[in-house]
Amino acid sequence: MEDMVNDGPPQRFEKYHPSRVLTLVFQPFAIGTLAILSYNEAKVDTRKRNLFGYILFCISNLMVLILDLATSGKGGLGTFIGICAISAAFGVADGHCEGGMVGDLSFMSPEFIQSYLAGMAASGALTSALRLITKAAFENSKNGLRKGAILFFAISAFFQLLCVILYAFAFPRIPIVNYYRSKAASEGSKTVAADLAAGGIQTVPERADVEAKLEERKGNRVLLRENIDYALDLFLIYVLTLSIFPGFLSEDTGTHSLGTWYALVLIAVYNVCDMIGRYIPVLKFLKLESRKLLMIAILSRFLFVQAFYFTTKYGDQGWMIILTSLLGLSNGYLTVCVLTSAPKDYKGPEQNALGNLLVLFLLGGIFAGVTLDWLWLIGKGW
Repeated sequence: MEDMVNDGPPQRFEKYHPSRVLTLVFQPFAIGTLAILSYNEAKVDTRKRNLFGYILFCISNLMVLILDLATSGKGGLGTFIGICAISAAFGVADGHCEGGMVGDLSFMSPEFIQSYLAGMAASGALTSALRLITKAAFENSKNGLRKGAILFFAISAFFQLLCVILYAFAFPRIPIVNYYRSKAASEGSKTVAADLAAGGIQTVPERADVEAKLEERKGNRVLLRENIDYALDLFLIYVLTLSIFPGFLSEDTGTHSLGTWYALVLIAVYNVCDMIGRYIPVLKFLKLESRKLLMIAILSRFLFVQAFYFTTKYGDQGWMIILTSLLGLSNGYLTVCVLTSAPKDYKGPEQNALGNLLVLFLLGGIFAGVTLDWLWLIGKGW
């Protein structure tokens, strides 16, 4: 969404700082939803939770198209408020899906989490590629920005519908997924019954056995205390990243020879490098697993703040592209290292709960980051 509203003249909502505001609207709803679901994680049906999130994503994409048609593509405060409301709906959907999927995969295999996280980054890279294509196709046509946006969100809605279908009918029937879900059910998980039924497995432990095993599981406070460093790792990774991306890269990089393409190129470079970074830990000898070294590496990333500040003032666009590449690469690499290194010696229900808690801190970092991103506007007259 940020790409579509930061395309240079003629911008519809330029004075409202859409790249910053939309992200800021999105995050409280994502965090609030995930916080509620994480607190009640042991009782929430994961299948219904994720399906609701994916369906809401699809509907929200369609609502953008409906809003555009209803307003004939006009800007203005009313339209922007409508887009903000849709952004909030995206946040609710994300709160359902992201924590639900990571929690679901946490009691399976670290390779599943890596693949899921790499897939998320690949979707960002695909989104950037699609945005560049639509801009190139419609840049010189009448109402080109609007036509590109309509095509962009129509294709996005199609992919979201595909996610609904795949999660509802294909994912539950994968044998290895059913194996891990059956194992989690035998360890006391109450969240996988519907998934097992969708996969054709009706055998589940007796309710009394489930309740007894749930009483033995560690609570959220204990899990968080034992893994607070991993939670802080994710928080700090995304505080730094979102204090720069996408707001700073969209608005505060000056005027360069790439013109209106410049911000889109920077965002595309970030997304591609973020995706590459998430594949690096697949090579075991390149994966960082030491808890102390992870924290040191994550804290050292805060040097990016000074680097971006001085590059904006004194560097050219080549240096900015290199710096953005490193930001994306380190973000993807460290995210996967943390989420796949978090302790795996818990039972299924505990792994699910820990996955939700870690994603909650990740989203908390994003919210703090997009809030701090406004500090770049100090002294610029807003």
